[in-house]
Amino acid sequence: MSAWATIKARLQHLPRETRDTFFLLFAIAATALPHASHLPLWCTALTGLMLLWRGLLAWNGQALPGRWSLSLLLLVTAGLTLLTHRTLIGREAGITMLVMLMAMKTLELRARRDAFVVFFLGFFLVLTQYLYSQSLLTGLWTLVSVWALLSALVLAQMPVGQPSLKLAATQAARTTAMGLPVMVLLFLLFPRIAPLWGIPSDSVGRTGLSNEMELGAMSEIANDDSVAMRLRFEGPAPPPQGLYFRGPVLSRFDGRRWRPLPGNNNPFIARAPAPRVRGQVLRYELTMEPLRLSVMPLLESSPEAPGSEMDVQGLVLRRSVDLQWLAPRPITERLRLNQQAYLDYDSGPLQPTLGLQAYLELPQGMNPRTLGWAAELRRRPELAGLDERSYAPAMVAAVLAHITTADFTYTLAPGRYGEVTPHLIDEFWFDRRLGFCEHFSAGFVVVMRALGIPARIVTGFQGADRELQDGYLVVRNSQAHAWAEVWQAGRGWVRVDPTAAVAPDRVNLGQALSPPPGAFAGALGQVNPALWQGLRAIARSWEQLNNRWQQYVLNYSRSDQFDLLKKLGWRSPDWQSLGQLVGALIGLLAGAGAAWAAWQARPHDGWSRQRSAILRELRRLDIAATAHQAPRQWAALLRARHGAAAEPLARQLLALELARYAAGSTADAAGWLNRWRWLHEFRAAGRMLRHQTMKTS
Repeated sequence: MSAWATIKARLQHLPRETRDTFFLLFAIAATALPHASHLPLWCTALTGLMLLWRGLLAWNGQALPGRWSLSLLLLVTAGLTLLTHRTLIGREAGITMLVMLMAMKTLELRARRDAFVVFFLGFFLVLTQYLYSQSLLTGLWTLVSVWALLSALVLAQMPVGQPSLKLAATQAARTTAMGLPVMVLLFLLFPRIAPLWGIPSDSVGRTGLSNEMELGAMSEIANDDSVAMRLRFEGPAPPPQGLYFRGPVLSRFDGRRWRPLPGNNNPFIARAPAPRVRGQVLRYELTMEPLRLSVMPLLESSPEAPGSEMDVQGLVLRRSVDLQWLAPRPITERLRLNQQAYLDYDSGPLQPTLGLQAYLELPQGMNPRTLGWAAELRRRPELAGLDERSYAPAMVAAVLAHITTADFTYTLAPGRYGEVTPHLIDEFWFDRRLGFCEHFSAGFVVVMRALGIPARIVTGFQGADRELQDGYLVVRNSQAHAWAEVWQAGRGWVRVDPTAAVAPDRVNLGQALSPPPGAFAGALGQVNPALWQGLRAIARSWEQLNNRWQQYVLNYSRSDQFDLLKKLGWRSPDWQSLGQLVGALIGLLAGAGAAWAAWQARPHDGWSRQRSAILRELRRLDIAATAHQAPRQWAALLRARHGAAAEPLARQLLALELARYAAGSTADAAGWLNRWRWLHEFRAAGRMLRHQTMKTS
């Protein structure tokens, strides 16, 4: 017999304790698996080794390790966690310790109490996965993990015999189904109170956008193809070159990094008038992923703050002097809101002011070649003698023409700048001329300031996918972008995108550069392009399904709750109305639970119900009958109490016993003499006997 055949035969005849242990280890592995991408490598490896060790001990029937071994393992785990996270407190360190402790607890499963500790640790670990993701896949995996843990819990509650895994899994599924109505009601009616309803975060800038920019940083963001936001317009969508989503505005440059001006990012200090808008208004619905930033990247230009949905989330936005929409705290929840925008606009002062001086500052002694090039451009005869209004537009056109005609290259892999020289802009503008959007916007703004024109960098998103998904335009993190704004006399701040001069498709068509495919994807695309395209289509379909999950489940908000109350009859729903409905449903559920308990206490099989009816009738005849007695004994009691008058009842009881218990009869023999008709006749004979007894007495 082969080794595999031996293992298979042994698996079919495992002792119950070993089998249940294997199933519990499987449930724990399924629960911890989604955390593998967030845990340190040593934690994943140690967890796998401990589960494997516990499985081998169960397979061989060996004793569990002693307390000294477990204590040493606990010290090693705590030490590694402290070295990795620099703390034992917090989300990352806490989840690391939780996974390790749950795996370690399996090495001391000596009693049912220990198993229950593992179960409840597992249920808690399932919840922590939502700190990282709330996708549809996470929800489905949660169901599988909870089902497995509940099945193991049911097995632990069956101490006698060897119940099958199928029986335990069925009972767990039935229990879960019974709890689904309560879960749905809690989902629909539990108050959405921000920030309680948000996603806790220890980090900033999931989309990659932040309040500072360094050359080369945004090219890393372009490798992230995940969804940043979804839009649906009332009417035709604007062209890709009109889709600019304004995020952090960066104006202070130290030679390497760009940062915002002090005070401009404080919504309670810096308030600005609305931009001067022209043309047709665009109305759209926006679903935004958690940014973990205090800047809301809305479509330019949005003259008004988002409406009631933002107030529901506790995010009252204020406009800063540089037109950023700022929240009082980082946005850690997925938001859905209705907004409007104007594509044709300008803002800022129309004449020179003292505040514009901050947008002319450059670091001392940095980038001398770029400053010299700007001075030569300023001295060109065709650009000399320009008036105040035409000077800035002419210089902008000249610099963009230089970017178009020179050998600049738009690329995701320009290499690192600043390793040879501290003059990063000089290195980009003259030596390498390779860059992404932040290189072109930074170089352009430095040149503008050297020409005496106020300028600043704006970061955000530009463009969207060409194909709609369920009617939505999809904006991805790979479409993160940086552009420039220059100040022009008589107009104010005007957007200029130098990237369009070297890569017009990036702006005009919204086509973001794609990173080169990996080895596997590249090989598959060359060997079987149709299969590769099919896999990409499946990925897009899954993304659409996940979008519906987000729209109808994750984006269910307080306003949706109030809309539900309006459909149920409330004219002006509020928290009090919601409380009334919740109270009524709790009372209804409590009544249903009491009725269910009462129904469970009653007999449900046919013989038990018939026996209960017979006993009630016998007690009316003053017969002290009990449930454990046979029908023959009930007949004897009737004859002893009522004599010959009870003979018809006694004969019916004897016939019942014969039909149910005689040799060769079945449990449903003759329907126990047609159960309901038999009961009707028995009760009729009982009433007659009571009537005769009353007459004689």
